[in-house]
Amino acid sequence: MGKFVHKHSSYSSKKLVFFISIAGLVGAAFIANFLRASSSSGYLFVSSNWALEKTSVTNQASRKESVEDKKGLVPERILSATFADLAAPDLQWEEMPPAPVPRLDGAAVQIKNLLYVFAGYGSLDYVHSHVDVFNFTDNKWGGMFDMPKEMAHSHLGVATDGRYIYVVSGQYGPQCRGPTARSFVLDTETKKWNSMPPLPAPRYAPATQIWRGRLHVMGGSKENRHTPGVEHWSIAVKDGKALEKQWRNETPIPRGGPHRACVIVNDRLFVIGGQEGDFMAKPGSPIFKCSRRHEVVYSDVYMLDDEMKWKVVPPMPKPNSHIECAWVLVNNSIIITGGTTEKHPVTKRMILVGEVFQFHLDSLTWSVIGKLPYRVKTTLAGFWDGYLYFTSGQRDRGPDNPQPKKVIGDMWRTKLSL
Repeated sequence: MGKFVHKHSSYSSKKLVFFISIAGLVGAAFIANFLRASSSSGYLFVSSNWALEKTSVTNQASRKESVEDKKGLVPERILSATFADLAAPDLQWEEMPPAPVPRLDGAAVQIKNLLYVFAGYGSLDYVHSHVDVFNFTDNKWGGMFDMPKEMAHSHLGVATDGRYIYVVSGQYGPQCRGPTARSFVLDTETKKWNSMPPLPAPRYAPATQIWRGRLHVMGGSKENRHTPGVEHWSIAVKDGKALEKQWRNETPIPRGGPHRACVIVNDRLFVIGGQEGDFMAKPGSPIFKCSRRHEVVYSDVYMLDDEMKWKVVPPMPKPNSHIECAWVLVNNSIIITGGTTEKHPVTKRMILVGEVFQFHLDSLTWSVIGKLPYRVKTTLAGFWDGYLYFTSGQRDRGPDNPQPKKVIGDMWRTKLSL
């Protein structure tokens, strides 16, 4: 009997040690996985598929889970769909001849079959001071010409009446240099530039459009590049000339900031998306080196009505900024390509947008109609003969990393059936 009890005790001890070892290994693996997922280099969402990969889209709802460690409950953060890619159908994209130079934060205006592409960063240390022209009829770039030496190099406000292109304010120089209030007008038929009355105060990336015979300039960032401006000015223009010597104060926009789409359609003025805050020059930096500040990206959409009063209309499907020249008009709707959304809440890194959005003007509703070849901000968009085109900007680091990386000059197009 004593021998039997000894054997049973030995067996139980070995069994207990075995289970403790297994539990320890499982627990260690669980904690290691948690720490890895919570690190600054990780993303707790699943990217959607792009033209470069053929996997299904997975969007995760915002939720919290808890795991135990030796100190108790530790929350695990799962990102909401705001930061992930929205479900969208694939579009068949065709690569076109790239722009002569890569550019970021440039501007573009389409007049008939020509896309005029202005300025922009080549890199943080180099800015362009010329215009490139793309001909949609023969799908070729050509006709490059210089901008005035006093004209801003990025963050421009641009608008056209069908012949003349008005270029307002913007940043002068590379990195995070200061803005200029200088404004100019281009005669696209003669390629000649003329000066306009300067803006009452310099602005970065103000929303700009021609409406009812007046050039309207709204919002943007103030002189420090970070503080949102809500001021709204206008000046009468005709045939490439200002009819007044000074800008007129108009109803301020309800929410200020740069990098918004501004569209005139059906005699209504829409201002779409944008952000509050932006990079600022590092204090004391001799080259105005950029330093990050807190930014808030939003999905707000405002419409100016007949009484010159702002109305709030349905917001975009997700917060979106850097879309000032990323829009086109197609079949009584506004199409917007790419942009940036709210920053990653853990790493605080910028997150790019890879969806194509449609705003239906009859119903004032939004839909997501497709995906771009990759996520990209500050696209320069055009539409011709049924094709949606976009070029330039800054693209993502890859299908699984939505952070910005390479400044590009790529051009793509896809056939739209809306």
